[in-house]
Amino acid sequence: MSKKEKTEHSMLSNMLYFMKLLFSVSPLLVIGECIWGVLLTLPTRLISVLGIKLMLDIVESGENLKRLYYVVIGVAVLLIVSKIIAWIFREFFWNVEREKVYQRLNRKLYEKAISLDLESYDNPDFYNNFILTIESSSDSIQNMLGLVRMYIGNVISLITISSILLAIDPVCLIIILIFVGAFMPLSKKIGKLQMDRRTDNTRFHRRSDYFQRVFYLQDYAKEVRMNNISPILMERYNDAANDVVENQRKYWLKISLYYFIQEFGVQILGFMVVLPLYLGYCVLVKHSLSAGDFVATFNGAYSVATSVNFLTVWALARFEEHGKMIEKYREFLKCETNINDGTTNAEKALPKEIKINNLSFTYPQSDHSTLNNINLTIKPYEKIALVGYNGAGKTTLTNLLLRLYDATKGEILIDGEDIRNSTLASHRDRFAAVFQDFQLFSCTVGENVALDINPDEKRVVDALKHSGFSKTLKNGVNTEMLREFSDEGIMTSGGEAQKVAIARAFYKDCPYVILDEPSANLDPVAEYNLNQAMLEAAKDKTVIFISHRLSTTINADKIYVMENGSIIESGSHNELMKQNGTYAYMFNLQAEKYRTNEDS
Repeated sequence: MSKKEKTEHSMLSNMLYFMKLLFSVSPLLVIGECIWGVLLTLPTRLISVLGIKLMLDIVESGENLKRLYYVVIGVAVLLIVSKIIAWIFREFFWNVEREKVYQRLNRKLYEKAISLDLESYDNPDFYNNFILTIESSSDSIQNMLGLVRMYIGNVISLITISSILLAIDPVCLIIILIFVGAFMPLSKKIGKLQMDRRTDNTRFHRRSDYFQRVFYLQDYAKEVRMNNISPILMERYNDAANDVVENQRKYWLKISLYYFIQEFGVQILGFMVVLPLYLGYCVLVKHSLSAGDFVATFNGAYSVATSVNFLTVWALARFEEHGKMIEKYREFLKCETNINDGTTNAEKALPKEIKINNLSFTYPQSDHSTLNNINLTIKPYEKIALVGYNGAGKTTLTNLLLRLYDATKGEILIDGEDIRNSTLASHRDRFAAVFQDFQLFSCTVGENVALDINPDEKRVVDALKHSGFSKTLKNGVNTEMLREFSDEGIMTSGGEAQKVAIARAFYKDCPYVILDEPSANLDPVAEYNLNQAMLEAAKDKTVIFISHRLSTTINADKIYVMENGSIIESGSHNELMKQNGTYAYMFNLQAEKYRTNEDS
């Protein structure tokens, strides 16, 4: 997949980028987080330094002890007011605004995902980062806001308390900075290890998450219960889960060791040994500190140490980790597709001639070409069948026609115009496509058929009738499908689901229809009725269909037999039967099976 030239941004650049992004979505939330951080941090630290110093100085002086009550009341008011403001912000603004931010930023990700071509999903590295970005977006937002909140609170506290300490004894600051600075490089190593662990975990969790689908989705329920597949699945689940455990073991020892060295060096050696020795010297030998100064200096030094340690060690490691996540976020949003949008609007009118010239295609990450020098012409209103064994390239050819991929070589012309010159939206709008691996969506029947937010009820009913869908719908076309959003959503059999998907082709007003295995889940009677309905409804359209049931190809105007990415035979059913080649062999083989079943 082609991308813009990859550049590694600095941690600061990534932080500023993400904060700018958050600020553009909700400036009040970002500002509120900063104020909240100050309210959570500064009052308690001021009290531990100035509040206690004032109390001790009043007691030590023995004069006007009533002032002590005023100090206590002032401390209580400061704490209560800061807590109330923080509570009001959190309960009445933060929770709601945070969800809005999730929604808006996730929408950016989803819109970007929709714009990417299918080739993105063929690149394992990109797909892994894609999953990681989508799954961690909400966590990244909340973690970043929390980090900013604490960071701003600690910055303001550091400046304020440092100013107080400088007025009392600046040597304490020097002691703190020496110890914190000495162990700062470890934070970068910790951040990198944590990011590597998270990336590996995502890859391993994708494997173990597969089993969640197997054991709770209805699609797998019958197979799991009727066969002896459970032991295999359990064994593979254990293997996948063990990979996750082993990955944790791979990192935890190094990360824990680095953390221990940091904590021992800064907290124990620096603040539990060296700093107390210096303060003791000032009190006992130099007599340069009063009781209030002693407590204020010690508490202030610890407060500054905590802030500096947070800002330069703990937060740096967190920012390093989240910075790498933001890097992936930026790469994802800037990723370019191989399918470039055209500039002209394709006409959605009557069918025109489709001409495919010297078309070849190779999937990304593959050394083997899927299509080799395909040449064919489809006349307006023709009914074309593509047949062949699995892997022959039939679906790939239709994907290229829809511009879900772009050809490696060659061209596709509609009415003499290269389809790459048309905008993607207008080009795809002139096609109705029913895919072999079709999907139903958790919305109404009408929306599933129209694939539009405002379905035409009459057209939906007609389309369902043509497709042979006969299931009773409690609320008509407004009946919900699936049960993600409604407990009363209907569940369908494979055949019913396929009929809903086929109805999409009947519903859409367009000149071209592509059907990939349209009758795979249908019984012979339903298949026959569908073929008749399709021929009648699509008489004014060009139809291209892929089928392994060759009984559906008899009425096609032209049949193309594909093998190993090439067209090896073409003609009508009768012409190909007379050739007595691959098509005739496949047709006779299937016909023999039907005759054998009838005889038995």
